[in-house]
Amino acid sequence: MRTTVRVEDDLLERLKAQARREKVSLTRLINRTLKAGLQVGGARRPKRSVYRERPQALGAPRVSLDKALALAAALEDEEIARKLALRK
Repeated sequence: MRTTVRVEDDLLERLKAQARREKVSLTRLINRTLKAGLQVGGARRPKRSVYRERPQALGAPRVSLDKALALAAALEDEEIARKLALRK
């Protein structure tokens, strides 16, 4: 597969020099280096601790939650009526 990658100039020079020393293509050297880096990188990855959220008591609800949708609809109706009154 073909792709474009931006490599720092000094790093590219080092890669080219190593490819010349080993008498391999730059592509082959880069692929080999990336594979080795991925293998090592996966082994050295530190284990992340699992985040646990602690529940907090919020107290008793101040509004009856049984009729929450009706309350939301009533508040929305009041807001619409207020906006219509401002248009006149």
